[in-house]
Amino acid sequence: MDAFDLSAASINTIIAATVIPFAWRMAGAIVLWIVGGWVIKSVKMLSRRGMDARGLDSTLIEYLESAIGIMLRVLLVIAILSLFGVETASFAALIAAAGVAIGMAWSGLLANFAAGIFLILLRPIKVGDFITAAGITGTVREIGMFASVIDQPDNVRTVVGNNKLFADNIVNYSTNAFRRVELTAQLAHSVDPLAAIAALKARLAQIPNVIDNPAPDVEILEFNAAGTKLAVRPYCHNDDYWQVFFDTNKAIAEVGGANSWPIPAPHQVLRQPA
Repeated sequence: MDAFDLSAASINTIIAATVIPFAWRMAGAIVLWIVGGWVIKSVKMLSRRGMDARGLDSTLIEYLESAIGIMLRVLLVIAILSLFGVETASFAALIAAAGVAIGMAWSGLLANFAAGIFLILLRPIKVGDFITAAGITGTVREIGMFASVIDQPDNVRTVVGNNKLFADNIVNYSTNAFRRVELTAQLAHSVDPLAAIAALKARLAQIPNVIDNPAPDVEILEFNAAGTKLAVRPYCHNDDYWQVFFDTNKAIAEVGGANSWPIPAPHQVLRQPA
């Protein structure tokens, strides 16, 4: 009987010394996790409202909101571990060391991530713009976290790392209201260039989507062995570029045919000494 009482007393002591404190810690951890989750959700919601009020880009808002949530979750886990007596200082140092190692291993991804943020903040391009950058010409379809998607004119989709895109010169054809189509017309020696200029200007004004301000340019570009070369330069919106490009070529052919321009050919004059 004495041995049984001693064993029961030992069990009660063990329960009082270990199980009950652990149960309280577990309950505290659960409460802390629930409350902390609610706080994190509230902080993310408030931060999103603040960023929306400042007019930040929606993609950048997603980046920042995700980063805030991850950082607060890590702090919450460290706080919960401290309830169980885990040395959080060494744990934080371990996280920092792991972060440095991951950062070195993922330096390329981090560079693309940083470039993506700059693309969104500085806005040299936006979705729908027609650009040339990183050796690619096409329409921007997406500016992602690490890479951007560009559809080329032949409908080939290309994914370009943001760092390569941001580090290169960016030519944005969609920013300005119009752009110039550059073509040439080679005239034969027998064609009057001034009459040809007048005829081409009148015809260019009839091409759909050619704007009248500025008016199309048709000027003498050079004189060569075949005759006079004209610069033919109508202006249009970027969306209409190729339509105006091809229609202008057709217009040059039509004007030449209507006026019976001869085919230009190089002429040489040979003189023999007397």
